[in-house]
Amino acid sequence: MRLRALLDTDALGLTLLGGEDELDRTVRGVMTTDLRDPSRYLSGGELVLTGLAWRRDPADSEAFVRLLAGAGVAALAAGEAELGNIPDDLVTACARHRLPLFAVHESVAFASITEHVVRQVSGERAGDLAAVVDRHRRMMTSGPAGGGPDVVLDLLGSDLDLRAWVLSPAGRLIAGSKVSGPAPAPGVRATLAAEYLAAARTGRRGPHRVVVGGTAYSLFPVRGDSRTGADQGGSRDVRETLLSDWLLAVEADAGDWPAERLDLLQGVTQLIAVERDRRDAAQTVRRRLAQEVLELVQTGAAPAEIAARLRVAAPVLLPGLGAAPHWQVVVARVDWSGGGTEGGPVAQALLEEILVDPLLTGPEHSDRIAVAHTGDEAVALVPLPAVSSEHDGSEAGILAEELLAAVRDPLSAGLDDDGRLTIGVSATVHSAEGLRGALEEARHARRVAGARPGRVCAAGHQELASHVLLLPFVPDDVRRAFTARLLDPLRDYDRRHRAELIPTLEAFLECDGSWTRCAARLHLHVNTLRYRVGRIEQLTGRELSRLEDKLDFFLALRMS
Repeated sequence: MRLRALLDTDALGLTLLGGEDELDRTVRGVMTTDLRDPSRYLSGGELVLTGLAWRRDPADSEAFVRLLAGAGVAALAAGEAELGNIPDDLVTACARHRLPLFAVHESVAFASITEHVVRQVSGERAGDLAAVVDRHRRMMTSGPAGGGPDVVLDLLGSDLDLRAWVLSPAGRLIAGSKVSGPAPAPGVRATLAAEYLAAARTGRRGPHRVVVGGTAYSLFPVRGDSRTGADQGGSRDVRETLLSDWLLAVEADAGDWPAERLDLLQGVTQLIAVERDRRDAAQTVRRRLAQEVLELVQTGAAPAEIAARLRVAAPVLLPGLGAAPHWQVVVARVDWSGGGTEGGPVAQALLEEILVDPLLTGPEHSDRIAVAHTGDEAVALVPLPAVSSEHDGSEAGILAEELLAAVRDPLSAGLDDDGRLTIGVSATVHSAEGLRGALEEARHARRVAGARPGRVCAAGHQELASHVLLLPFVPDDVRRAFTARLLDPLRDYDRRHRAELIPTLEAFLECDGSWTRCAARLHLHVNTLRYRVGRIEQLTGRELSRLEDKLDFFLALRMS
C-alpha cells in the first residue's frame, strides 16, 4: 500500500508534518519501537511507529532519523501522547533525510494503525499471488510460441499496467507491447543498454534500476539455456554472453515491488528467452554457410567453386531476390586484456547485431547476414542488392563509422576496461573473384582501426586507398628503398644476435600494440618484449607508440 492511502484514512488520526513529495512510497510492513537504534530489526519499507521515549535531548533526533533512513523505512509516525506536539528537531531531521513524518493523535492507539497496515498489505500480497498464478498460466498458453515476445509484453501492459520493451545489447528494439505506446527514443534505448551492460559487468544481480531522462526503468536480463552455458555446468565466462544478451526494460522502479511481482517478471524473461533460443537456432544455417565460404576463400579455392557456394547462400540470405547480389566483407575482433576468453564467438554475435539497421525492430532482421568466426576474429559476408547499371557500386553498402554510430556507447560500456572491439569493412565486390581481396582489405582496415584509441573502433576501405591498395603500383626500387631503410637494421641485428626483432615487430603489430597479448603470443615476459621493442625503436629511430610509425612498419613488412 502507499503512504498516501494511510493519510487518506481518517480513522488512523495521522497528520503529515513533512515529506509531501514522498507519499507514493510503498509500505511493506509496520514496526513499533522506542529503541535508540532499531535498525537491526528493519528490512526496509516499514512504517515505524514510535512514542519518542528514545529522545532525551534534541541531538537524539538526528541520530535516530539517520538510522531509519539508512535502513530504507517508508515513513516515521510519532505519537503525541508522550510529549504533546512533535519536537521541531525531529521535524527538521526528517526533512533533512527526506523521511516522511506523521503525527499520531493521542486518541489513536498504535495497535489500530498496526492492524490496519497488516490487513491491507496482506490482502494486496494475496491478490498479487493469485494474479501471478493466473498470468503464468495465460503466458504459457499464449507466449512466444503463439505470437512472440509482443504477446507477453501485451499481458504486462494490460494486466499490470507496465510499459516494457525487449532491447538488444546495442539498444535496438526487439519487441514492444501495443498497449505500451511508443517505445523510448533510440538515444534513450542506447543509454538503457549501456547502463545495463555496465551494471551487469559488475556481477550484480538484476533487475538493475536506472533513471534516464527523469524516468525510472528496471532492466532484467534475458538469458536462454543456449546462452548461459547450461551444457557446460554454467561455468562460461560472463563476457562470452553479456555482449549478446537481450534485456527487458520496464518503465518502473522495481525497488519496492513484492517478491511475487519480481518472480513474475523473471518468468516473463524466461518466456522471451525461448524466442531468443529459437532465433539462435535459426542462425545456425547462416553461420554454416558463412563458414563454408570463408574456408573456401582462405584456402584459395577456385572462383567457380566459391561462386557455386554463393549461389547456394543467396536464396537463404535474400529470399526472392531475382538478381545475384553484390557482397561486402566485414571483419571484427574482440580482444580481452586478461585473456582466457576466446573473442571469436563474441565478435560473431556482435556483428550479427550491429550489422542490422538500429532503427529496424524485431528479432528477424539479422537473417540476411552470415557471420563465421575463427579464433578471436569474426567475418561477416553481407549481401547487397544489385545496383543499377549507371552506378559502379563504389559508394554502396556499409560505411565503417556509420556502422558504429548508434552502438559505440553501449558496447563500450559492455567491454568496460578489459575488452576492445575493432572492425574493418571492405569495398563492395561483384563476383567470387573479388572475395579474397575483400577479405584481406577488411582485415587491413581492422588493423588500422586497432591502432586507434578507444574501446570500439572501425575503419573502412576508403582509409586504405592511400597505402594498401596502391602497394602493387609502387615501383620496385621505391619499395626496396623503403623496406631497406626500416627493416635492414633489424635484419642485420637479428643475424648477429639471433634476437628475432622482425618476428617480434610482426607480432606486436598484429596484436595492435597490446603488450600482454603480444608477450603471450611470443611466450615472452612483458619486460623482455619491452626490451625488444625498445631495441627496434633505437635501431630505426621510430616510435611504435605513434600511429604513423606503426603504419610505416606495417607497409614495410607487407612490401618485403
